[in-house]
Amino acid sequence: MSHPFRHFALVVRHRHRVIRNASHFGIFFLSLRHDLSKYGPKEFWPSARYYAGDHSPVYEERMHSEGFYSMITLHHTKHNPHHWEYWVEFGQGSLLAKAMPWKYAMEYVADVLSASYTYDPKSFKPSSAYDYFSYYHHRYFIAKATDAFLLWCFATYRDQGWKGLKPRLTKAKYQTLLKMYGTVTSFQTEHSDSSLSHTEK
Repeated sequence: MSHPFRHFALVVRHRHRVIRNASHFGIFFLSLRHDLSKYGPKEFWPSARYYAGDHSPVYEERMHSEGFYSMITLHHTKHNPHHWEYWVEFGQGSLLAKAMPWKYAMEYVADVLSASYTYDPKSFKPSSAYDYFSYYHHRYFIAKATDAFLLWCFATYRDQGWKGLKPRLTKAKYQTLLKMYGTVTSFQTEHSDSSLSHTEK
């Protein structure tokens, strides 16, 4: 059964908390555009149809679709650069993941912190976002620098709260990790060609 009003209220609560979180990270104005695609028909109506309240409608859509495929996710991640999927492309059998710019990585941090609270406010703890990301991140095709940075951010929030995630600290940490891991990570697939050609059309 579709729940458009409940879904709308959930999205609004989530966005407001993202904006509040982002103000601690120095990206307040960027966060005002957060998740606006959720109000469009391609995301809103399917999400309302699969509304659950205590977890993402994407999970419910996957459970009811062939091959666990999500059209909500496909549209959302390709229209919102704070998702790692936005920065992944395919080339000669390899998945190529580029490191997110710092501002979008911080928006992702604000997003996960908000979702962890919005879906389950009674159980939320400073470690909630870290527990979520540390459990799932090894399944992601995410650039190594971004992956390490996000894990550090969630661990820092768990241990120090907002004071450990001041803009100057997070920018310095991200630059260190970019130098360590580079900006692009290649994930080989069973169809990959290890010698990527510069002449690919």
